[in-house]
Amino acid sequence: MDIFEYSLEKTRKKNAPLASRIRPENLDDFYGQQHILSKGKPLYRMIVSDKVPSMIFYGPPGTGKTTLAMIISKQTNRIFEKLSAVTSGVKDIRAVTKAAEDNLKFYNKETILFIDEIHRFNKSQQDALLPFVENGTVVLIGATTENPYFEVNKALVSRCLIVELHRLPDEDIINMLKKALQNPVGLGDMNIDISEDSLKLLAQIAGGDGRNALNTLEIAVLSSEEKDGKIIIDEDSIRNSVIRPTVSYDKNSDEHY
Repeated sequence: MDIFEYSLEKTRKKNAPLASRIRPENLDDFYGQQHILSKGKPLYRMIVSDKVPSMIFYGPPGTGKTTLAMIISKQTNRIFEKLSAVTSGVKDIRAVTKAAEDNLKFYNKETILFIDEIHRFNKSQQDALLPFVENGTVVLIGATTENPYFEVNKALVSRCLIVELHRLPDEDIINMLKKALQNPVGLGDMNIDISEDSLKLLAQIAGGDGRNALNTLEIAVLSSEEKDGKIIIDEDSIRNSVIRPTVSYDKNSDEHY
């Protein structure tokens, strides 16, 4: 990385949303999902031992699906590739799988392929991916807010471990917010005064969505005036900073996020 690339990366990091700036990079800093990530749980052991199989993470927004995949990318010694189903097509899948084949054949290096919003791939795109998951050319990690049993190719689902992530408990969200307020990369270099009641209100409003909670906190901080060298965030500040309510509803007897 040259000086210009370093400067660009530094500026991007500074301008990124709070949730991106303080994204956890290891399992110890990951909030929530103790039903699958407590020490000793199978998924925890597979991640730390670099033995993750093909799997699909599904659950509501802001519960850590992408973050968990990024933690795996830092934990693994395998090649890690990332595609977004929103912007990628069959051509991209073929390019990644061809490179994965070559790396496996010539260098004995395995590839993990992370596909965000995998439910957005159409049938032909999912079909193009299937043989490479089936024959072990790639280890697939998918992320989706939709129930994969309804929205993802059945043959693909049958070859993946399905991992459900839950909405974050208020306590975890409060702890996440406190860490963001202390972290210099987050809001730690600002003199912010926020009450415990305000943090509790913010956690309740977020409805288990950690990213939403962090975004709302950042809006509250950036939109509040500094008085006597201090930014005071009260419950009204929180209410006035909510961009959207967190809503879930049932679709065909299955919670739709």
